[in-house]
Amino acid sequence: MQSKQQTLERFKIVRLFLTIYRIRAVRALFPVAIIALVYWEGQHELKQVHLGLIMRELRRVPTSAVLQMIGFALLAVAVMSAYDYLIRAHFRLKVGLWDTFRYAWIANTFNNLIGFAGLAGVGLRTLMYKKSGVSTSVLTPAIVFLSPLMITGLSLLSWANIFGLLPATALLEEHHWLVFAVWGMALYLPFFVFVQRSALYAKWINRGQGRTPWLTVVASVGASFLEWSFAGVTFWTISSHLLHEVHFPVIFGIFTIAAIAGILSMAPGGIGAFDLIALLGLTQLGFKSDQAMAVLVIFRLFYYLIPWLIGLVLAALEFGLQGKKGQDRSAPGFEPALNIWQRIWGWPGQYTFLSDLGVWALGKLVLASGLILLLSTATPGLLYRLKITEEILSFSIMQLSHHLSVLIGFMLILLSRGITLRVRSAYIWTSILLFSGSVFAVAKGFDYEEALFLLLVALILWISRSRFYRISAPVSRQSTIWWLALTSVIALSYYLLGSHVHRGFLKHLPPGVEPEWLQRHSHVAFTAVGGLAFSWIILTLLITLRPHRKPEELFGNFDMARLKNFLGEVQGNALTHMLFLGDKSFFWAQEGKVLLAFARVRDKLVVLGDPLGERSLMNEAISEFRQAADKYGLVVVFYQATPDFLSIYHEQGYRFFKLGEEALVTLDTFTLSGKKNSDLRSVCNRFEREGYAFEVVEAPHAEDLLRELRSVSNEWLNGRTEKGYSLGWFNEAYLQLAPIVLLRNAQGTILAFASIAHGYDQGMTLSIDLMRHRKNVPNGTMDYLFVRLLEWAKSKGYHRFNLGNAPLSSVGENAGALKEEKLAHLVFKRGGHWYGFVGLRRYKEKFSPEWEPRYLAYPASIALPILTLDLVRLVSRHPRAEE
Repeated sequence: MQSKQQTLERFKIVRLFLTIYRIRAVRALFPVAIIALVYWEGQHELKQVHLGLIMRELRRVPTSAVLQMIGFALLAVAVMSAYDYLIRAHFRLKVGLWDTFRYAWIANTFNNLIGFAGLAGVGLRTLMYKKSGVSTSVLTPAIVFLSPLMITGLSLLSWANIFGLLPATALLEEHHWLVFAVWGMALYLPFFVFVQRSALYAKWINRGQGRTPWLTVVASVGASFLEWSFAGVTFWTISSHLLHEVHFPVIFGIFTIAAIAGILSMAPGGIGAFDLIALLGLTQLGFKSDQAMAVLVIFRLFYYLIPWLIGLVLAALEFGLQGKKGQDRSAPGFEPALNIWQRIWGWPGQYTFLSDLGVWALGKLVLASGLILLLSTATPGLLYRLKITEEILSFSIMQLSHHLSVLIGFMLILLSRGITLRVRSAYIWTSILLFSGSVFAVAKGFDYEEALFLLLVALILWISRSRFYRISAPVSRQSTIWWLALTSVIALSYYLLGSHVHRGFLKHLPPGVEPEWLQRHSHVAFTAVGGLAFSWIILTLLITLRPHRKPEELFGNFDMARLKNFLGEVQGNALTHMLFLGDKSFFWAQEGKVLLAFARVRDKLVVLGDPLGERSLMNEAISEFRQAADKYGLVVVFYQATPDFLSIYHEQGYRFFKLGEEALVTLDTFTLSGKKNSDLRSVCNRFEREGYAFEVVEAPHAEDLLRELRSVSNEWLNGRTEKGYSLGWFNEAYLQLAPIVLLRNAQGTILAFASIAHGYDQGMTLSIDLMRHRKNVPNGTMDYLFVRLLEWAKSKGYHRFNLGNAPLSSVGENAGALKEEKLAHLVFKRGGHWYGFVGLRRYKEKFSPEWEPRYLAYPASIALPILTLDLVRLVSRHPRAEE
């Protein structure tokens, strides 16, 4: 009995731990705790690191050794393609051998740099293999198969560490927590083999084709073993060149434990945890902290950064040459496939995903070009190159080239965003700056390596020039602040790096070299501030003085005469009358046969209601509008879309969010008779006994009437600001377009009024528009006004009356609804303090309407919460600015 109770208690503990682990904050704290622990253990060694001494160690490496280290690093990355060849053979993927290697290089280098967790690799492999025609049903099991096997090789090396083949005894004895990490990683291998051979894995991953063959299991572990072994050999090669007398097993053991710490930290590339553990291990062997840190810098540069830059080039060529300019941009249904890493690294999600990755890679190449230029200018040049360059060009030209290189570096960083957004002018300026930067890189100190890299990026840009078609892109305040902060941090880093490197470098010069001669090249504070300031000034001038910077100037206009003629030929809707408010722009598509009325908020063009015109042209008209908006980096959203058009929006790749329901009263069957309408009859009888009068005033309206109506409106507003966009406001020119209904008391004073909106559907529908009343009106005032208005519309031969929208009505009521709609339902039920959602629905139910849903149609690339905030901003925009 006691054992059963203990078992139950264990289960409770397990459930408690699982519950705690599911909390995102706790999961996020785990890697932070690992990195903090590693930092605490290695803080003494970090204090001994001097940047100037590290640069001295790096400068002492001969060219032959550099080439050898780069060669081993590139070979180590190439070996990682064994993963892709393994899934190609196991899942019989119909992909060429060279394509497989190319995909592997791109996915693995991004995965190395961005994170060991594998998110980048999974996302990129999915994009590239789908591009090659591999179906999702085949690709998904392949990706699932690949993800868990990538650390089996490290697990195998952990056993070698435990059995003393790769000794790191001193490191484990001084930092005991690493023993648990090594054992945990070692036990992963038998667990992996057990899962691979299980019946459940055979059913779900192998698609019922039996258990995973032993040959495949061994090949999987072998592929991972090759990856980690070659990475360790690369680490040892770099260590042997910089530290000289090192023993292969010991260095390899330190690398293994550092890699395990990097995996546990779950940081991008294991950065932080890997480096500190490796630093601890190398300093325990008696090497200086500066020498050990130089090994880590070279390893990061050659094994991570340089292969990633090659991967960027391959990605740019792989995805940047798909078709001609604007391909598929007008095709209905394009929907970007975003991954987590894409959102973090610049959000390349506004356009088609295949070509986006190539342009995104080009943007990062341009960003890397700017950083490389800044790094080159912040660190001292090679002495013999500086002397040769000064003999040829003179010191003044070198100094000018130095400062211009810094300015170009900052400009390239800022323009990289424009490259990602496909802006044509950004491409032109970037190409000019890349060419100029290559010239100045040679002129400032014969840095031909940087010059060749810049020219290579310029060549790739030129090859992909057809991708840069946008006239402009939105420049928001938030993005401007973000980029200003980023460039300021880069400028500060440039100053700190340059000042510390030059100070330490000058202290350790070889005999016979004059420090004064080198100090003339190291005015880093002035250069950093000047480069940052001038780059922003130039960019601001380019943005301010560029032509056509407002897209409304090209495809937005307020031609009311054309609108009236158009509505005489086509059928409108309940929102059409609001187009006369003058706060919306018009896009005439399909040679003027389709109208889309919209207003802009940030980077979104929000169309009010459905497009107007011939239905057969709607799909092409929406594509035409989206393509025109895309030239300016804008996206198109449809607000209050009706069910009749959902199939068209679906073909365009839109997603939907239910905004609420609209109350439509069928006038042919409307009556006050019956028990259900007894309250309305009582209200009408009371108001008629007390001498209240209902009146319909046709346009044009007298100035005295409008003046009195404005006083009613101001009293109703009570200091509040008018809403706009989808709501009418008190605009005298607008009120002159339709009849106004009045409710007067026995003394003839106007107590309430409502304006009427035509449906523009051959006299079938009327809608309520602006409704206002005085503060102290009798109960039932608006009930009486509505009843008499409905009876008047019925007498005039109208068949339907639109009472307006009930926001969030019937949203998120089903168990399977989206979480955003469930949240909206909660707001509908509990949000009466801010807005009477339930009360408004209940009030309109008095008139027995039929409820018709209204939707928000938006592209999948837009985050719904951000879109919601933008719509609130749009509706709350002060309408008087639009009058």
